[in-house]
Amino acid sequence: MNTLTSPFSVALDSLNPRRSSTADPYASEAQTTVLLRRGAEYRRQRINASDMITTEEAAELSGTTRVTINAWIKSGRCIGVTHLRRGFKIPKWQFEPYVFPVIQALSEAMGTTDGWQLLSFLETPHEALDGLAPRIALEQGVPGRRIVDLATAEGH
Repeated sequence: MNTLTSPFSVALDSLNPRRSSTADPYASEAQTTVLLRRGAEYRRQRINASDMITTEEAAELSGTTRVTINAWIKSGRCIGVTHLRRGFKIPKWQFEPYVFPVIQALSEAMGTTDGWQLLSFLETPHEALDGLAPRIALEQGVPGRRIVDLATAEGH
């Protein structure tokens, strides 16, 4: 289950718990509104989480400049999610030595530099990793190549 979509399935189930197989397969306007609100709320909460830092903080942490961090985000070398006001928020844990070397290859395997997609992939538990999120699996010593291969498989 995808971290970004999990509130959506819960919202649909809570709005229409008795969906039959003959029910309309499309969400109603009310259901769509609930889904969008929950998605926006999830993003606000994730951006404000204690592990998210600014580009300035990331530059200080990595010994580089804010301009370099922004270039890394655009190239997929670093995960940055658009902040609601402006700029990016960055998960601090990605600078850990077991994660940072995998980010660029992960971005290429998934065919995206979108921070939300990369973040969602890394934070969503996966059956192929015995229910661990890829980020946790990396922390526990699973080889980066295995995580990249999983991203490649999911991307196609």
